[in-house]
Amino acid sequence: MGYANYTVRRDGEEIEAGYGVEAVCEEDGCAEQIDRGLGCLCGKTPGGDEYGCGGYYCARHLYLGLNEETGDLCVRCLDRARAAA
Repeated sequence: MGYANYTVRRDGEEIEAGYGVEAVCEEDGCAEQIDRGLGCLCGKTPGGDEYGCGGYYCARHLYLGLNEETGDLCVRCLDRARAAA
């Protein structure tokens, strides 16, 4: 499987993902052009995992996670991970 374009299930629906898929940051009010590659992913697993929601965010709205296990996180997921730690 290549990572340029693939589909993944997130929140019960199938979406296109990959670094070849153009998108807009999913933070409310942000119009930054991004792609749906792993570099913009909240969490470590496309579609979401125990730490990240699986959303795609620009560099302003994606934060370093608590450790390598969490991956980078959006502010909501980062707050949740900090509260659980």
